[in-house]
Amino acid sequence: MRLWSIHPKYLDRIGLVAVWREGLLAKRVLEGRTRGYRNHPQLIRFKEYEKPVDLIDAYLFQIYLEARRRGYSFNYSKIRVIELQGVVAVTRGQLEYEFIHLLKKLEVRDRRKFEELKNLNPKDVEPNPVFRVVEGGVERWEKLRTG
Repeated sequence: MRLWSIHPKYLDRIGLVAVWREGLLAKRVLEGRTRGYRNHPQLIRFKEYEKPVDLIDAYLFQIYLEARRRGYSFNYSKIRVIELQGVVAVTRGQLEYEFIHLLKKLEVRDRRKFEELKNLNPKDVEPNPVFRVVEGGVERWEKLRTG
């Protein structure tokens, strides 16, 4: 499960569809409607928010908006339309880590998207609008990948 902190505009088609599906799974976990993934590290920041289901719905709403902008038809009836802006902190280091991780994926699976993003400075990467950027390294819940 990868609930990207970076803005969904950076994701390729595969990444956008995957984060939608994984976000819907995360929503079921946060609602207590599934037994799997309950302790997944990607859910920590959602669980720590005062209203975790509101946060995941607001997060997924941003994914939906990006999908709609691209002409995709995600089923928004699966979420509640909640617009939260900058309610949870994410570190600059986390955004940079995720962007570099995404670039590695794109280099293999979507060269056109890779070429579009490869010259973007990781320090300039924007978050999903539900997050606000604070200084700091990679988040404590991140499972670091090497290589």
